[in-house]
Amino acid sequence: MPDPFAGLLLRLRQDAGRTQEEQADAINAVSGRETMTRREISRYENFENVPTNHTIGHIAAACGVPFEELRREAKAARARKRMGYANAGEDQDAVKRRTLLGGAAIGVSAAAEPWGRLALALGKGSMIDSPSAVALIDRAAELHVQELNLSARRLQSTVESHLDAITAALPRAGEHERALTLAAGETAALAGWVAWDLGELDKADAYYKVTSQCAATAGHPPLRALALTYASYGASTPKVKLEFLSQAANDVRGHGNATAAAWVLGRHAEEAAAAGDETGALRALDRARFAYDFADHTSEQAWVRFVTPYRMDSLALSVYGRLRRPELTATADTAVHRLGAELPDGGVVVLGDLASALLRGGDVDQGIYVARQFASAAQAKPNTMGKERAATIAASLPDSQQELAFYLRQFAS
Repeated sequence: MPDPFAGLLLRLRQDAGRTQEEQADAINAVSGRETMTRREISRYENFENVPTNHTIGHIAAACGVPFEELRREAKAARARKRMGYANAGEDQDAVKRRTLLGGAAIGVSAAAEPWGRLALALGKGSMIDSPSAVALIDRAAELHVQELNLSARRLQSTVESHLDAITAALPRAGEHERALTLAAGETAALAGWVAWDLGELDKADAYYKVTSQCAATAGHPPLRALALTYASYGASTPKVKLEFLSQAANDVRGHGNATAAAWVLGRHAEEAAAAGDETGALRALDRARFAYDFADHTSEQAWVRFVTPYRMDSLALSVYGRLRRPELTATADTAVHRLGAELPDGGVVVLGDLASALLRGGDVDQGIYVARQFASAAQAKPNTMGKERAATIAASLPDSQQELAFYLRQFAS
């Protein structure tokens, strides 16, 4: 007869609609480490092992159930295991009667995709403990930073697993409902960005829509700006791109949104430059830089952590390169100096934009040199922007660089 606690862990996983491997991914997404495996989940569910309290905290957050109740059940299970599981059958019905599972994941697991489960979970509320809520919220922010140095393929399962973890917690969010809704939206937006990078356009659109739903539910327009700015990369026409970014700029007006505004305005400058609007592009870039210089990067939205000085250099290079502006040389020198000898997270994007800017600006020899640096760095440190940069550089290379262009096109595909 299986132990009641092992059966409880099995039900938690099944009610969340996960395989053992997906459950391990969800727990790793909460913990921020890659230590949990499918084999360890199997050992827990077969009562070969009982999780430590540290792991119990991650399981509780991943499944959206109270930590203290799950910890008590684990403590009882350890006692039974020490006694050789004597009289365990007496506890079976008592465990079944407990309210630990009460709606935590039941219902949300009916939807086939993570964004669907999130949409179903919005608006329901009960109770989750503060440590679990904080762990979920902090992890959502960390994932936006990981986007700087992980490929979309590597990032996708982690992001979607974390979205499932927050979704499972939402029906029991209680006082943490708004904060968890925002974290869910931030995670969904990143999932959409990753899906777009992988060519899964319908999936990306679905994630962006549910991000906007989270923004409306939480009454937080900057979250919608995050979705709109990500969506602007894949919008169908230059006009639509700029419409998305204009709406995003409206959403980040006001105190506490300076870093987000810097990113949105920088993207607006980039697309205005691509459309040939030099005046509009330069004005938007100036506003972006001003906002970034006066931003309080530590107290604003969690997701703005990816808007680093390197990302701002990248946007400026893109604008000046497209417009063939004389400011390109000084901006390139600043960007290279900031990168330093050791390429930091996010540096790949800067190299890509620097190569493109130099090639567009007419400095072909230097552009080819940096393009080769980019090709090597993108291979070693793939991230979600690498493929787009590779395709852009390949299109700008002269005919004499067919081999490099072919390599970059292959990388982009």
